[in-house]
Amino acid sequence: MSSPSYKRILLKLSGEVLMGNQQYGIDPEFVAELALEVKQAKDSGLEVCLVIGGGNIFRGMAGAAKGMDRAQADYMGMLATVMNALAMQNALEQIGVQTRVQSAVQMDAVCEPVIRRRAERHLEKGRVVIFAAGVGAPYFTTDSGAALRAAEMRCDALLKGTSVDGVYDADPKTDPNAKRYDAVDYDTVLANNLKVMDASAVALCRDNNIPIVVFSIREKGNLARVLVGEGVQTIVQKGA
Repeated sequence: MSSPSYKRILLKLSGEVLMGNQQYGIDPEFVAELALEVKQAKDSGLEVCLVIGGGNIFRGMAGAAKGMDRAQADYMGMLATVMNALAMQNALEQIGVQTRVQSAVQMDAVCEPVIRRRAERHLEKGRVVIFAAGVGAPYFTTDSGAALRAAEMRCDALLKGTSVDGVYDADPKTDPNAKRYDAVDYDTVLANNLKVMDASAVALCRDNNIPIVVFSIREKGNLARVLVGEGVQTIVQKGA
């Protein structure tokens, strides 16, 4: 596989990854390990944007499934992503990486509002920008928020770091015969309902020709390997 030439990336991390081996919440030691991976990516010359889910604290859809108002539950989920963003900011700044958090739900006491031109300036100055609170509206997941920010910031790729090492044609946790794709096109992902990201996020990446790279962030050093075209991963792109 040829080495990709990325200048600016958006790294989407699931909130569950921040739990480490816990059942809930934030594991500061594991967040510190993730911060080192992000620092390594930035030190390689990349401009890095981050979006982190909130499922380790509160998931809006799960709340709605238990009878909560969906919009109210989604706003609670957005606040969970802000907490995760602040935890990652703290971990990055402890190792000398300048970081700014921008939230789609305005909360000036703890972070900046999302302002694209200001975010551009932060990246130019070598800062990592963490986008929190999704798109700032209910009924959209952080996957959609990640795709939106990747398009808005003109990122060369959206990297999705999860607990699974790529995209499969079935759930590898329940189907031992599940086949992993090395590469797959957007339309196949949408037509076969492959569990990569939400359909709206995949469609937004397709329409803006942003490749989606799915890999396991739990494997130490894997982000660096993926960025040079190595490591186990699946690339979702046109004509794959």
